[in-house]
Amino acid sequence: MAQLRQDVEPAEAGLDAEALDRLDRHFARHVDAGRLPGYLVAVARGGRVAHLTTYGLRDVAAGLPVEPDTLWRIYSMTKPVTAVAVLLLVEEGRLSLDDPLDRHLPAFAEPRVYEGGAGADVRTRPAAGPILIRHLLTHTAGLTFGFYHRHPVDALYREAGLEYSVPPGAALAETVELYARMPLQFDPGTQWNYSVASNVLGRVVEVVSGQPLDAFFAERILGPLGMTDTGFHIAPGQADRLAELYGETDEGGIEPVPGLPVHGRPRFLSGSGGLVSSAHDFHRFMELLRRGGELDGVRLLAPQTLALMTRNQLPGGATIRSFGAPVHREPGNDGLGFGFNVSVVTDPARTLAPSHLGTYGWTGVATTAFWVDPAHDLTVQFMTQVRPKSLKVFPELRRLVHAAVAD
Repeated sequence: MAQLRQDVEPAEAGLDAEALDRLDRHFARHVDAGRLPGYLVAVARGGRVAHLTTYGLRDVAAGLPVEPDTLWRIYSMTKPVTAVAVLLLVEEGRLSLDDPLDRHLPAFAEPRVYEGGAGADVRTRPAAGPILIRHLLTHTAGLTFGFYHRHPVDALYREAGLEYSVPPGAALAETVELYARMPLQFDPGTQWNYSVASNVLGRVVEVVSGQPLDAFFAERILGPLGMTDTGFHIAPGQADRLAELYGETDEGGIEPVPGLPVHGRPRFLSGSGGLVSSAHDFHRFMELLRRGGELDGVRLLAPQTLALMTRNQLPGGATIRSFGAPVHREPGNDGLGFGFNVSVVTDPARTLAPSHLGTYGWTGVATTAFWVDPAHDLTVQFMTQVRPKSLKVFPELRRLVHAAVAD
């Protein structure tokens, strides 16, 4: 077990210590007011951690504090790891970004697209073209989530038991087969819609590699990077370090809620949101990204492959807001493009929170977040465990870190 530690003082890394103190006080107020159980925040520059703070509790009922080695369900911060897995196979020539999905998963042959109606009266038509691997990486495949409650196809997912992406007790292969029976919301490549696509990618990795997703991750990514605390489940010896999962109440407080099963290997290995990780481990993953695909002499991806992953892939330089399905056409998605499972700042003047051109990252549903700012050689991670309703941490975090960059 390795633990994240602060390497240098903020001033040595060109960071303003007083501004970082303001950041800590801001989130401490959230904890003291009962809106967060506790948190960890780490800011690094040039790979050196210059600010590391833990505050509050990882388990409120037990009175256990957040510590640098606390384990967190990172949910959708799993997606960039899945993207790296796919790109490893692309570099090996075993997969192409322009492969039709049905070449590897025949159930997706001849996809159909929603045309009208609802429920049993839904009308569909043949898709204008196949789903490609790049469509899955960019969330432009036409897939969706059942929990949106915004489109008739969302309702079909719920009727099929997919409101939370997986039917109870199902494994990855059978769940992805079920996705394949759902109509697409739109023709592949014509809109952006955040979806179950990374679960499909996880299954593609299994089929192409001939390995279960957890074994491929461990052998090809987590092991080589020294991410020994990261996986789809925790060992008995790690259990006391796992943070409790909470949900925001209607009154703005928090209460314990169930999460993905992580005590013992799960049947459903989610490339969309299944990983548990630590601050140390995720710092190492961010370093892989920041350094262009290499860390401590271990190269996983070529620099040009990493650059492809982390630049906007939406057509014509579109943003998530302009290219997104209606559910995503909100101000918070302005100025943001999308790469391979990461958002990318394309217009800092239009983003909701202060940002720098080319900054990329993603978040998790339990209010975890990370980003890499290449222009300032900066990486940031924030860990807590609250499924929010109205709580908005990410814009606040961006604003406060932005103010701390002194050069």
